[in-house]
Amino acid sequence: MSIILPALIGYLLGSIPFGLVITKLAGLGDIRNVGSGNIGATNVLRTGRKDLALATLLLDGGKGAIAVFIALALGWRPEVAGAAAFLGHCFPVWLSFKGGKGVATFMGTLFALNLVAGLFAGAIWLSVAFLLRYSSLSALIAAAAMPFVLFALGLPTYAIAALFMAMLIYIRHKENIARLISGTEPKIGAKKSTA
Repeated sequence: MSIILPALIGYLLGSIPFGLVITKLAGLGDIRNVGSGNIGATNVLRTGRKDLALATLLLDGGKGAIAVFIALALGWRPEVAGAAAFLGHCFPVWLSFKGGKGVATFMGTLFALNLVAGLFAGAIWLSVAFLLRYSSLSALIAAAAMPFVLFALGLPTYAIAALFMAMLIYIRHKENIARLISGTEPKIGAKKSTA
């Protein structure tokens, strides 16, 4: 039960599509019809509402953190709850399993599991974003580093959960990876060309 219950509760928490809910409540319609069609904060930002994008970012990160904290409070496996919340965000049952890319939920889970690892991931993301100006690449590098960081911190089961999440992040970013390779991935702050 220390695995099944946190997995179930984590998944249901992660499945809450905050980006979709927030934009609909704000009268902006269905975020899935905007930009990339993603329900995450990056796509919410394409509506021009930075406040809604920030709220989505915090709530999506909070899903993973809350799942971890609930598991810790009840003596369950927190890494299972966090990974399940991440899975729920990527494949929400309410949206025919078509969700976000999971970066915010991944980060929220990390910070809740281990503050040092969370800070390390944040530092990697910020450093890569500042130097190379690619949000997707920042996320990919930070995700790839986390299993090693957690293992080095003496947290092997957390490292396994991070590896699972990192692999899904790479799968969810396959289009971004293709654009990075081809040199067509937009940089942070770059304006899209209009037809």
